[in-house]
Amino acid sequence: MINPAIETSIFQKAIEVVEALPLEDRAILVDIIAQRLREERRDLLLKTVAEAERDYAEGNVRRGSILDLMSELDN
Repeated sequence: MINPAIETSIFQKAIEVVEALPLEDRAILVDIIAQRLREERRDLLLKTVAEAERDYAEGNVRRGSILDLMSELDN
């Protein structure tokens, strides 16, 4: 894990580098980063769905109502 002070310093340097770019380049960079974040979130969602489907196929899930869950938690 990165030391928070170092992480803040790296983050601050990144901001300074970005702020030194021309306005149009910053806008392009924002678009690129936003696209990559969407792709990462999509990939994470696909991974989570695949895990859930695998758990379901293996019978590692339970079904029931909220009352069933509460009852099980009480036991």
